[in-house]
Amino acid sequence: MQTLATKDKVLITEGSFGDFKKLKRYHYRYSRPGPFSKIFSARLNNTLAGVIVYSMPNPSVALRNVATNNYFMGHDRRTLISLVNKTIRTISRVIVEPQFRGMGLATTLVRDTMPLLNIPIIEALAVMGYVNPFFEKAGMKAYTAPLDANCVRMAEALSLVGIENDMLVDTEAAQAQIESLSQGKKLFLERETNRFLQGYGNRKLMPQGLARTGFILSKLSNRPVYYIWRNEKVKTQNAKP
Repeated sequence: MQTLATKDKVLITEGSFGDFKKLKRYHYRYSRPGPFSKIFSARLNNTLAGVIVYSMPNPSVALRNVATNNYFMGHDRRTLISLVNKTIRTISRVIVEPQFRGMGLATTLVRDTMPLLNIPIIEALAVMGYVNPFFEKAGMKAYTAPLDANCVRMAEALSLVGIENDMLVDTEAAQAQIESLSQGKKLFLERETNRFLQGYGNRKLMPQGLARTGFILSKLSNRPVYYIWRNEKVKTQNAKP
């Protein structure tokens, strides 16, 4: 296997589907990405520590148009697919084995492998990107879809009682914080919660507790962040199929 990069005792090589299979259970999205374009693996002391999977891009991504100033707009579907396939690869998985987390390995995998694809644009979509922004640390630029006004008000209410961004993906921690509030803050949060849930049908009847808190947090945190990196050494393709 050819060595492609080394960094602080981390050996990054061209990987295999077998490497991905060994680590896929550690990713919050268990389903298989695809179709694959390229896989790279990271090893420390001959132990598989991480993997990054590049896939063929989705033809249409709303935030891509924002990030590229509508470069991919205005084409028929056949031309669009051809242009996107020539121009973009998507990072569909970055997985680090738990014992190697906290070492910056995800950032290293992204930063050191993007230039190796010889493609003008690398992109990624991450639901939890704002919690662990390793794509930005690797040099990618982030674009986030704005929350609607109802979600913004609920997020502000949670923030006022001490539930910040890091708790939006930890339902138990958020619920514990709610239960520890003073009576006045509980009443305030309950009013805001009832207002927020009016737009979600029967969900407005959910009783207080972990399930309701989890539902609210899912609406605030399940917001993809789009990341883009441009390889200045590779020209962007034209629109001809």
